[in-house]
Amino acid sequence: MKIAFLIIDMQTVHIQGRIEEKAVANACEYINYVSDLLRSKDHVVVHIQDVEGMEESNKEKFGFIPEVQIREQDLKVTKEYSNAFWKTELESLLRSHDVELVVISGLEAQHCVLFTYNGARERGFKTVILQNGILSSNPESVVSTSRERNLISYPAIEYLVNR
Repeated sequence: MKIAFLIIDMQTVHIQGRIEEKAVANACEYINYVSDLLRSKDHVVVHIQDVEGMEESNKEKFGFIPEVQIREQDLKVTKEYSNAFWKTELESLLRSHDVELVVISGLEAQHCVLFTYNGARERGFKTVILQNGILSSNPESVVSTSRERNLISYPAIEYLVNR
């Protein structure tokens, strides 16, 4: 089964000064571990970049945070809406890689993570959220999103890719 790992909106403009540094470091540890694991087994890692409001004058703020490791083989998709599938090439990109399972991580649990999760399910992908891999400026949203959606732990991902 081919897996895609979506890392949503882990950008300076959305994180700096809004999310506790310890929470960012913790989520990035999980995100980077799972990214490396999936890359090593030739699965797909996709960085989703929100470009709504980006102009030439503020372009650097829309860059990815340095805590998230990006590799040459990783894919990037830009979006202007909360759902990373809406009016983007994400669905066709995943289908061209024969992806069946979409693992979602990133920022904001109650917005872009949740809307992208729903967008993946609407398009027929098996969809899960990485346990400990989502963030929010409202920590309670992480708890409620995790409680109400399908989660996957990194040991379960290890099992899937090593069997």
